[in-house]
This record gives sequence, C-alpha cells and structure tokens, in this order.
Amino acid sequence: MKYNFDEIVPRRHTNSYKWDSAPAGKEVLPLWVADMDFRTAPAVVDALERRVRHGIFGYVRVPDAYYESVSSWFGRRHGWTVEKDWMIYTSGVVPALSAVIKALTEPGDGVLVQTPVYNCFFSSIRNNGCRIVTSPLKYENRTYHIDFEDLERKTAEQSVKLMLLCNPHNPAGRVWTRDELCRIGEICRKNQVKVIADEIHCELVFPGHVYTPFASISEDHLWNSVTCVSPSKSFNLAGLQIATIIARDEAVRQRIDRAININEVCDVNPFGIEATIAAYNEGEDWLLQLLEYLKGNYDYLCEFFRMHLPHIPVTQLEGTYLVWTDCRSLNILSETLQSRLLEETGLWLNSGTMYGAEGFLRWNIACPRAVLQDALMRFQGFVRSLGCDVMSAQDTEALANVVVRKNV
Repeated sequence: MKYNFDEIVPRRHTNSYKWDSAPAGKEVLPLWVADMDFRTAPAVVDALERRVRHGIFGYVRVPDAYYESVSSWFGRRHGWTVEKDWMIYTSGVVPALSAVIKALTEPGDGVLVQTPVYNCFFSSIRNNGCRIVTSPLKYENRTYHIDFEDLERKTAEQSVKLMLLCNPHNPAGRVWTRDELCRIGEICRKNQVKVIADEIHCELVFPGHVYTPFASISEDHLWNSVTCVSPSKSFNLAGLQIATIIARDEAVRQRIDRAININEVCDVNPFGIEATIAAYNEGEDWLLQLLEYLKGNYDYLCEFFRMHLPHIPVTQLEGTYLVWTDCRSLNILSETLQSRLLEETGLWLNSGTMYGAEGFLRWNIACPRAVLQDALMRFQGFVRSLGCDVMSAQDTEALANVVVRKNV
C-alpha cells in the first residue's frame, strides 16, 4: 500500500476524547468513539500546514472553493448534482440534525427513527421537545431489514413530521439499496413526512454495495428531504467541526438557516474549510486504500469470531467501520458487559443499549490491525473467563498468518 495504515500513531495524552477519557489511572484500549486511529490523507495535512504557517486565525468566510469541492465530489463519485444554493454550512452533522429538527417541527411532534440507531438521534429529538417514534429494524441471519409495514403504520400517525434516516446505517452496517430508499421515500411522501438523511458514512462502503444519496433518486425524493454530509468520518476530521446541509426547497433552507442561527452553530473554523477542500479535491486515492484496509480488518475480525467465538454472531458489514456483534448468548446485559470488559480487560466498546438494542456491542475497527488483534485477544480472554469454549493461542497465531497473507 502507498499509505501505511499499520502505523501505530500514539494518541494518548493528546487530549483525545477517545483515548484520554478513561477512568483515572487506567490505560485502556478504546474501540468505542467513532473516529479513526489513522493519520488523515497527506493532502489534508499539507493544506492544514499551509494554513497554520499563515499564523492568523480570525473569523472566516466560506469561499466558493468549498461549495465547488462538495459539488464536484458528489457529482464525480455518486452522480448527484448538488447546487451551491442548496448548501448550508455548519459545525457538524449532529448540530445540523438538531437545527433541522428545530426548523421543521413543533414541540410535541413525532420524529421517527429506525432502531438500533446512532444515539445522538435520540438526544437531538428530545432536546427539541419532540417525541421519539421508533420503527425497529428486523434482525435476521446476521443482518437488518426494514419493516416496511411498521414504517407505513408509524409514518401515518398524524403527529409524525420527520423521519431521521441513517444512510449508511450506524450501527446496523447496512448500505440501503436504491429500491429500499425508493420505498422509504414513497411511504414518507404519501404520509407527508419529510426525510432527514444523515449520510456522514457515505464513503465508507465495501465492495459489492453502492451508496445512493437519498435525494438523488428522484425529484420527489430531492424536494421531500434534507441531507447532512461531512468528510469527518471518511477522512478522520471530526475534530475540525465542519458539515454541509443540502436542501433543495428554498423555504425549508430559510427555516433551517434561521434555526442554525438560533442554535448559534452558524460559524465554522478555517481548518475545517481547508480540510474539506483538500479531502474532496485530492484525497480520493487515500480513501480507496483506506477502504481496502478496513475491509481487511473486518475480514480478520469475522474469521477470528468464526474460529474462536462461533456462538457470537458478527453482523454483516456493508458500510461504516462500526461492527455490531450479537452477544446475547453470554446472558449479560449490554451495559454490564461493556463495564466488565473495561474493568477486567481494559477493552472499551459501546453498549448496544446506547442505540436501542439489548445484548449487542459495537466495535470501532478503524485502527491498525495489531491494535485490533490485541482487542480481540482481550475479548477472547474475557469470554474464556465466563467458561465459554474458545480456541488455543496457537490457533490464534495461525489465524493471523492466514488473514495477513490474504490481505497483502
């Protein structure tokens, strides 16, 4: 590979939320928060270094080059033409979602989510005084499907005004197909429910699957939706606080713009702008190799579970770098399992209850493979301590050799 994703970059004692939020005096192995342990694309680093050398970091104007980079990226990679006038910048996808909910609902309105789902969906709904309406996904054969009958029934409720769509879906790992998105759009339009698409993971899609921007499907989908995007997940830029809201309907844009100002998230920093431009204009080669490496990590994890922990199913991962494991066979509540793993092994994962599902754990596999191997060995040791059958250390070494050769 041209880029060294095996390099272990020390992050502890850098004020990393992921690495430095451990309990006092405890050094942990964190595979929880959704940022990556890889350096971002060199083109991004170069652009930021140039900006730093200028030495003045005053209030910033968002240039045309920013809008052009977003439009070019989605047009080139996904065949979706996005006009400058449709875009609103803000400081992140979560602030964007909150502002959109504020703009398009009244307190007490229902906002629909498909559980299990990203935990900030819940807080964004509650913080705007709205009611969470859940349409649970159906879990079968290590993957999730949409319960369209339930979705139809829930969106028909008079109080439901919005649907928050996670595309690709975190933590289910689904990259929704064009047909699935078409049907969602038809149901929501019929019931006068606007779709708010969080598409922050849109570039993290594995071979055999295709990300389709919800708003690109048809004029009806475009006009009845708002899309939130950012390079933060794909290029590991979360700390630079930048995102774009895309809304075709001018009246809707005006309401969102007003909500962004009410929420005081109308300013961004110069580094987020420069990083976005560099990532979208010059970072595609790096992204493609990142995806290859992430797929190797996922294959390694799956093989490890297959050989060592076959009674713990790994959900099929079509997109994102967030792996969802079904730990219900351990007969331990998710939050208890998370806390025991942290306390007894130092491995920090996310409890499924954060996302609305009991008995599951979420793993962030966007790390060097040696770190992932360490995490898996810790998890295996913990399961062994519960009296479950596992394989030997010799088998683990053999597995590492097989999988590393497979991904060279």
